[in-house]
Amino acid sequence: MRIGIIGSGMIGSTLADLWVKAGHDVMLSSRHPETLTPLARTLGAGATAGTTAEAVAFGAAVLLAVPIRAVPEIATSLGPALRGKIVIDAGNAYEARDGNAARDAARHLLGSAGWAAAQIPGSRWVKGFNTVGFKLLASGAHRPGDRIGIPLASDDAEAMEAAAQLARDAGFDPVMVGGLARGKEFEPDTRPYNTGMSGPDLRTLFGANRSHA
Repeated sequence: MRIGIIGSGMIGSTLADLWVKAGHDVMLSSRHPETLTPLARTLGAGATAGTTAEAVAFGAAVLLAVPIRAVPEIATSLGPALRGKIVIDAGNAYEARDGNAARDAARHLLGSAGWAAAQIPGSRWVKGFNTVGFKLLASGAHRPGDRIGIPLASDDAEAMEAAAQLARDAGFDPVMVGGLARGKEFEPDTRPYNTGMSGPDLRTLFGANRSHA
């Protein structure tokens, strides 16, 4: 799969590395893509660097790994281009960092993912990859035994399955929790957040009975 990455910080670059190793083509993006060219070279032939608009055009799926305060600007500049795209939302709302955006997201009936998705209508939104820090993503991928679980929530079953396959390819156990509103169950200050729980443990917690590993 071709994956565009908006937000090439620690989460974005770590997942890019894992996906390139799994055989996917990835475009890292920035307003100044030349700053990402050295990173793309280190990741291998499957990685390139471009602008955010180029990454959206490139990807069948787009990983959004930015502070949520950036979402309104992304919606304005890239919203039409994201229509029909699978968007994997790895963001979290932190009031100390994101200010009013975090407060608005916290009040939304569908949580921060619903708040973000509502600003980019027509996109195929999936909440995921927001519960595990980059160090554990890097060190825990493909671990033996029960793999680290990646909870996912979406109202689009096909988009969620695509995100689940990307989680498997990266070396994790996708846990399909349910509709987008259930993304609230794995935001900051919830039990599974930043704990590195296994897939089976997450299924028990969320009542997700089927294994998707």
